[in-house]
Amino acid sequence: MRSSNPVLTRRGAFGVPQAGPQQAPQYGAPNGQQPSGGNPFGGNAAQYGQQGQQYGQPTPEQMNQWYQQQSAGPLQTGRMTVDDVVAKTAITLLTLLVGAAIGWAFIPFENFMLAGVAALAAFGVYLALIIKRTISPALVVAYAALEGVFLGAVSHAFEYAYSGIVVQAVLGTAGVFAGMLWAYKSGRVRVTSRFARIGTAIAIGFFLVAMVNFLVWSFGGGNALGLNDGPLGILFSLLGIGVGAFFLAMDFHEVEQLSAAGAPEREAWRCAFGLTLSLVWIYTYLLRLLAILRD
Repeated sequence: MRSSNPVLTRRGAFGVPQAGPQQAPQYGAPNGQQPSGGNPFGGNAAQYGQQGQQYGQPTPEQMNQWYQQQSAGPLQTGRMTVDDVVAKTAITLLTLLVGAAIGWAFIPFENFMLAGVAALAAFGVYLALIIKRTISPALVVAYAALEGVFLGAVSHAFEYAYSGIVVQAVLGTAGVFAGMLWAYKSGRVRVTSRFARIGTAIAIGFFLVAMVNFLVWSFGGGNALGLNDGPLGILFSLLGIGVGAFFLAMDFHEVEQLSAAGAPEREAWRCAFGLTLSLVWIYTYLLRLLAILRD
């Protein structure tokens, strides 16, 4: 097994010669002879130090100093790991929960104007994040906070109309996440180029239909395209949850590929941003589905 200790893995470092075909001479015995008195170091430390330097061997003080040095590990490489993604995702989700608590407590659910402002601000931050070439941790946290405020206000309104629906939606979101993670890790869901193309095409088509339905509902009211309730509404919400599950699979694949390729540690924030988007998407459509089923 390859050791992470530099003394064991790089024997040529710090003046220690590389292992060659011939055995190195004994400490304190230039000709390979055992010194008198049975002392392998030649009788005293000074003699050992002089002879050790002659043959490139380290002194006991040098060996002790090397072993006390911290060995290089994953945290010192500056490369992204799965643990980095987990930590950054936890930060974004915690920020989102704090924002949701603020939106729930301070924004009246009868008036969605402030919630709408928070949603527009979150969308602006989202556009800035996808346009920037380098990921900005501050913008990721800002997006989570603003999106949390909007979700908190919306969730409060749904909870007022349908008691217990928020807990059901949260548990459902956690279930979808756990199920997709298990399916991906077990190989039951494989992210191939064909899978990505088909899923992306479905997601784009779904998003366009959802936008048209929203615009028709905004200006005309009623049931818009018939997707807000009834059997079509249920099917549309289920399809939305399926699209969110597809996003999760793509997120898992991205985390795996970037960590294997040795991407910079900063890219963990991009992965955390993608996972947060997918979870918010799934939660929103679960709320919508549960509300339709309640009606």
